[in-house]
This record gives sequence, C-alpha cells and structure tokens, in this order.
Amino acid sequence: MKRADKESFVAEFQEQLRTTPVFYLTDFSGLDVKSMTLLRRQLRDSGAEYLVVKNRLVLRAFQELDEDFPDLSEHLTGPTGVVIAGDGPVEPAKALSDFAKAHNDRPVFKVGMVERRVVEESQFQQLAKLPPREELLAQLAGAFEAPLSAFVGALEGKLQETAGLLDALREKKAAEGE
Repeated sequence: MKRADKESFVAEFQEQLRTTPVFYLTDFSGLDVKSMTLLRRQLRDSGAEYLVVKNRLVLRAFQELDEDFPDLSEHLTGPTGVVIAGDGPVEPAKALSDFAKAHNDRPVFKVGMVERRVVEESQFQQLAKLPPREELLAQLAGAFEAPLSAFVGALEGKLQETAGLLDALREKKAAEGE
C-alpha cells in the first residue's frame, strides 16, 4: 500500500470512528475466505460493515483522534477486523456472536466501543443477548398501551353505568307521569 493510500485510509477510518456510535475489534484468525464472506454478509444484513485492517494504521487513526477517545492500542495485536455499526449495538453484536458460536468461537471479540464507552467481552455478550430493536420497541409500546387500555375500559364501564342510570331515571319519570 502506498503512503498516500495509507494516509487516505487513516483519514477515512478516523471519520468513520468519529461519526459511528458503535464499533467492535475482533481477531479473525482461523477463518477461511468463505467464512469471512459469510461473516461480512451477516454483518451487512444487521446494518454493520466488517473491515480487515492493519494494526499500525488503526493505531495511527486512534492516536490522531480527539482526547476524549479511549486508548484501545493494547487490543491491536494479531489479526484485527473492525465491525462498524451505524444503526445500533445490538444487531451487529448478535450477528457476530451467533456467527462465532457456529464457527468454533471465531472471530474472537477483543474490545468494542458504544457511544465513546469501552465495551468489554461480558458487556458485549449482554448486548448480543438482547432482543432486536424492533422487538424492544414493541415491548415498550405494549408497556405503554396496557395502562391506557385499562383506563379506557374503566371509562367505558362508567359510561355504561351512567347510561343505565339515565334509563332507570327515565323509566321512573315515565311511571310517575302515568
């Protein structure tokens, strides 16, 4: 790779790191080309991108980032792949975790970052176990709907009770009028 290409890669990678809220570093050793292609496809389906990068270029990109960016240089050893997710941390974590379970625990999760906070492996596994975003939103909507449905039911009952009282009053007035 020529010097200009390296500088271009570092600049583009820095911009991706600044703009994306989620990325994970992995060790992809032990995966063949066919498996890597499948991994990339599954991550793409989850809204993420998988890049194989040179550690020294990633280190250079990290060093030139903002001061509030955590130091992840200790994790840049061995073959490194970067999962860059723009939509959220759950779906790519689930895709990566499911793929690893089906392929002898490869790729190995090194470290991640979600909203400028470092994510260790235990936190990553918790993210991977969460339901998808759509399901969480549906659960939230259901939680909001339940009390409102009960309230509407109570109001409807009171309305029927009032209608019954009005009917009884009308019948009473009709009986008194005869």
